[in-house]
Amino acid sequence: MKQYQEIERSIITKFRKDIWHNFVKAINDYELIKDNDQIMVCISGGKDSFLLAKCIQELIKHGKVKFTAHYVVMDPGYKPVNRQLIVENAQNLNIPIEIFNSNIFESVSNIENNMACYLCARMRRGYLYNKAKELGCNKIALGHHFNDVIETTLLSMFYGSEIKTMMPKLHSDNYPGLELIRPLYLVREEAILAWKKYNDLTFLNCACRFTENNLENNTSKRKEIKELIKNLKKINPDIDYNIFKSLDNINLNCVLGVKENGQYKSFLNDYDQK
Repeated sequence: MKQYQEIERSIITKFRKDIWHNFVKAINDYELIKDNDQIMVCISGGKDSFLLAKCIQELIKHGKVKFTAHYVVMDPGYKPVNRQLIVENAQNLNIPIEIFNSNIFESVSNIENNMACYLCARMRRGYLYNKAKELGCNKIALGHHFNDVIETTLLSMFYGSEIKTMMPKLHSDNYPGLELIRPLYLVREEAILAWKKYNDLTFLNCACRFTENNLENNTSKRKEIKELIKNLKKINPDIDYNIFKSLDNINLNCVLGVKENGQYKSFLNDYDQK
């Protein structure tokens, strides 16, 4: 059995409960993939996106829904060694990637640190949507997982003063007919790390030039939230699940205000009518 076949087998055998089951559950529960979808699977070079690509391949082979996938890598200006690692991993995992170039890293290189990540993310999204349109795709699949969801939620609360989470799917505002989906939405990062270790795989951690140049002073807000959740789990092992579940269990009778489509509504608006 070839290496990539062993890796594929591990997803649906050893990691069936922690990865495959949750991957399929997210697709079914949130109706992420439908017949005749054309999906662009975005591969950044990290563990999450490569696992996503393998799960999508397995779903095409074993699932009931008939759809097509394109495995795309956007090179925003990676160092040659990082780009080569992506190519080698794709070959070892038997993923037929298509690479296209952009100059995002160069574009944001002279921008202040607190804005560089924001602008980089926006530019990446624009390039990916345009590429999906070029390929004739109606959906873009990203490798965000369960931990990304709860970390984003807390980041919004602590630093954005709002309760907002990372959705399992959403329509594009600027690209009609395009939808973004997150099939690893229910897969925990610890399971992905275990899969990576079990198969002795090495992926990019972060190939961002800014991050690489500031490893000794890497005090990102997301890292701060990761550490907070890690410490809270020592007190309450279910803390991450509770954060996640609370977003699906909001009691609107006990919130001060809500915002929908940019319009704010206070609890006072109809308080005296009850």
